[in-house]
Amino acid sequence: MMKPRFAIERRALTGAALAALGLSIASWAAAQEPWPAKPISLIVPFPSGGTTDVLARALADALSKSLGQPVIVESRPGAGATLGADYVAKARPDGYTLLMGAVHHTIATSVYKKLPYDFQKDFAPITTVAMVPNVLVVNASLTPARSVAELVALAKSSSKELAYGSNGNGTAQHLIGTQFQASTGVKLLHVPYKGSGPLTTDLLGGQVEMSFDTITPVLQHIKGGKLRALAVTTAKRSAVLPDVPTLEEAGLKGFDIGTWFGVLAPAGTPRDIVAKLHLEMARIIKSPDFTDRMRAIGADPIGDSSAEMAVRIREETAKFARLVKDGKVAVE
Repeated sequence: MMKPRFAIERRALTGAALAALGLSIASWAAAQEPWPAKPISLIVPFPSGGTTDVLARALADALSKSLGQPVIVESRPGAGATLGADYVAKARPDGYTLLMGAVHHTIATSVYKKLPYDFQKDFAPITTVAMVPNVLVVNASLTPARSVAELVALAKSSSKELAYGSNGNGTAQHLIGTQFQASTGVKLLHVPYKGSGPLTTDLLGGQVEMSFDTITPVLQHIKGGKLRALAVTTAKRSAVLPDVPTLEEAGLKGFDIGTWFGVLAPAGTPRDIVAKLHLEMARIIKSPDFTDRMRAIGADPIGDSSAEMAVRIREETAKFARLVKDGKVAVE
């Protein structure tokens, strides 16, 4: 005897409903699972060896112990740090994918005509890790200049443009170079790299004559005599290079550009997760061990609140928009 059709359909419906209920219960259970329950990825948008990578690894080491889960530093370089940022912007907002962002991202907003993300809307700021001064250095064996004035004179008298390397189009180093040219009246050749690692290699090898990179990747080479520091780009001198003047002291009035680094999560990440990440990171950043570790590489630790970091991003975006416009810097 055949069973009524409605009975078969009811049984199928009941099975589907039970399956859906099972999925709902599983999803609810996952949502209730204490965070973090698995490894966390900290995305660095530059190659390994640069300042972003060094700071990320120092923070990840301490954070792994604090959270009880591995924090894995993953490099996703390219396009002036925007490829890594885009990857995180589109990641699931569950606290397991974070970005080691930097001042470069506030500049890229104005430099790149078409960015696939909005740096202010698509990220949840957690905390600023550190501020690192940039330093104007030259290859000591190839460039005789021992001061900014001598470098400017050399650039003006040279039959070819002196080349300066940066961490990529739209980065702080790129913009510092354009501002330096505007302030001194010299014309330099910009050579963009994917990060400090390859840039430093070519600077030491003489493929470029100079750079405006952060202190961290070039400090050992300055102390070793292979690179010569002519000036720092911030308003005050660096504690690790106390004898090196600021660009303002060298005659470039009002010059004050440094590089900050901070951690962000995708927008929509639960507030309690962002709050926990901030609490743990701020505690680490302000600890004596981390502070000493940062200052040894020329970085000033910060550890501000998420709200303060958001203000920093908003103000820096507006500041660099003006500088980008004045310097007529644009990248397709």
